[in-house]
Amino acid sequence: VQLQASGGGLVQAGGSLRLSCAASGRTFASRIMGWFRQGPGKEREFVASVSGSGGTTVVADAVKGRFTISRDNAKNNVYLQMNSLKPEDTAVYYCAATETWRSIGGCDSPSCYGYWGQGTLVTVSS
Repeated sequence: VQLQASGGGLVQAGGSLRLSCAASGRTFASRIMGWFRQGPGKEREFVASVSGSGGTTVVADAVKGRFTISRDNAKNNVYLQMNSLKPEDTAVYYCAATETWRSIGGCDSPSCYGYWGQGTLVTVSS
């Protein structure tokens, strides 16, 4: 599975961005997809995950109510809609995919994921 994230950029506080992650392969719908981020001098942290069907999502408390994860299995894409951005959201954002047919439980940890994209930088100015 190859993952290609895009959509990052520079935005003012309070603004919005939509990140996209395109996945290769025919097993996309059977994989949990996640977004993680790593800010300057920080460890990688969980942002959100979505089940294979898209019916179940998990969102980190730090972004709940502002970020939404979704997927389009017909296009092999997963998205992260980010609203009301704050300077502390500045980070490199990574999309990730699990092996096929696993449950979403525990997938707020990087160890749940076997495949990672290259990351896209989001910078939020104050």
